Amino acid sequence: MSQTILIADDDAHIRDVLTFALRKAGMSTVEAGHGLDALEMARSHAPDLIILDINMPHMDGLEVCRKLRADVHIPILFLSSRDEEIDRILGLELGGDENVATQPG
Repeated sequence: MSQTILIADDDAHIRDVLTFALRKAGMSTVEAGHGLDALEMARSHAPDLIILDINMPHMDGLEVCRKLRADVHIPILFLSSRDEEIDRILGLELGGDENVATQPG
């Protein structure tokens, strides 16, 4: 059985690229385009990993992480174009497992 990864990012191109690469590696994916959908998809699909953008509409990735950590422990990888140290610290303090910048900082 393949691992399921939730890709939560408001940029459809980023979701498409990640979905293509992960499926090529034999993993299944589900996608969310904003924070509220990400929270719902995480709870309904129980993915093995969440790739979570910090900057999303309706609820940012930091808030999604905080809410998820209240009742589940799914590994979370923050993916963001924001490369500020405070964002990395907040993400880890709220329960994220790792941060990846999408562009050089």
